Amino acid sequence: MADSVRGLAGEFKRFLAAQEEDEFLTTVAPLRAAVSAPTKVTSSSIISSAGTLPPMASNSTLDVTFVHQNNTTPTPEAPTMNKADKVRALEELSEAIKSCTRCPLGATRLNAVPGEGNVNADVMFVGEGPGFDEDRQGRPFVGRAGQLLDKMILAMGLTREKVFIANIAKCHPMTDPLHPEKHGNDRAPNAQEIACCRKYIEQQIAIVCPKYVVALGGVAAKALISDANSLGALRGKFHTLHLDSVELPKPVQIIATFHPAALLRNPNWKKDAWVDLQMVMDKLGLKGARK
Repeated sequence: MADSVRGLAGEFKRFLAAQEEDEFLTTVAPLRAAVSAPTKVTSSSIISSAGTLPPMASNSTLDVTFVHQNNTTPTPEAPTMNKADKVRALEELSEAIKSCTRCPLGATRLNAVPGEGNVNADVMFVGEGPGFDEDRQGRPFVGRAGQLLDKMILAMGLTREKVFIANIAKCHPMTDPLHPEKHGNDRAPNAQEIACCRKYIEQQIAIVCPKYVVALGGVAAKALISDANSLGALRGKFHTLHLDSVELPKPVQIIATFHPAALLRNPNWKKDAWVDLQMVMDKLGLKGARK
């Protein structure tokens, strides 16, 4: 039996030497279900991935514990950045956004709107895209909807300077791009535009790494929350945020609520939006604005 085990170990070591890492992981993928507990195997089975031989048992079986990194534990978190590094990274990203022409919006914008705010914010608000006023100033949420967002933030007991504000799309989506001077020329970004801009908002979220992201409106909510349900179905609960292009330094929760522009059109929704914001306030221990 000992000769058989030694022969098996030799075959296994030769197997490892002949395989690339990705091929090996693919080969052992079916075994991942057995990682969490010691597994009974016979001498014809794969031995411990550590290459060690456990004591022999009288019944000619081996008690083997399979050890695989990153199978029973979460993916290691990316290192947390200090404030100076965050500022530098966001500035570099802003410059990349301002020169971006990956989609047609880059040819019709007046100004790209990267985003702004506290690099160490606990809360990050994400809308769908810049509008008429934002296109002219290069800043997010500075029109009528932005004025309402400011009031919402103040009601939470925060200020604009304590949060971070950005959009999914970084350039103004227009219904009539030939006439950018027209008011009421706003529209939601389409799927292609969102896909082109997605890496920017994901990088911003990863750099700031807030405790909570508030998705303003259905477009932002569906772009950031993997469950592509309606806004009504996404509201009222926290979701764990998963990004496609970067790793988060720590877990981030996201909640969806109404876009301020929608609240201006439908004031009756304000009480529901306030319920959503209070959920974030409760998590952060915020008491709201003093009256």
